[in-house]
Amino acid sequence: QVQVVESGGGSVRPGGSLRLSCTVYGDTKCHYDMSWSRQAPGTGRTFVSRITHDGTITYGDTLTGRKGRFAHSRDYAKNTSYLQIDDLDPEDTAIYYCAVITCTYTFHWGQGIQVTVSS
Repeated sequence: QVQVVESGGGSVRPGGSLRLSCTVYGDTKCHYDMSWSRQAPGTGRTFVSRITHDGTITYGDTLTGRKGRFAHSRDYAKNTSYLQIDDLDPEDTAIYYCAVITCTYTFHWGQGIQVTVSS
């Protein structure tokens, strides 16, 4: 059974930084991609970024204009991906979800982690 666990969220002031982590436990049985999405209060879930099994990274269109503040990386040895977010803005307040997408296009979601940006 595959388990996806996020960590690293919390409350920060505008302009601060956070690094979210996502670790995969269990046997995915094949290679997998890892993605981040977020859901702000009262809105739907939106795509943030995805890093493929071979290291290709894409960022969501909703980040246009502010895309440079996000950096997605991956440590294959630790089965972990990281989402670094700099210059945090109150608009970044959301629950951030990590997902693992296997080679059979099966999605495994984490429980989500809260990020709150306020002064």
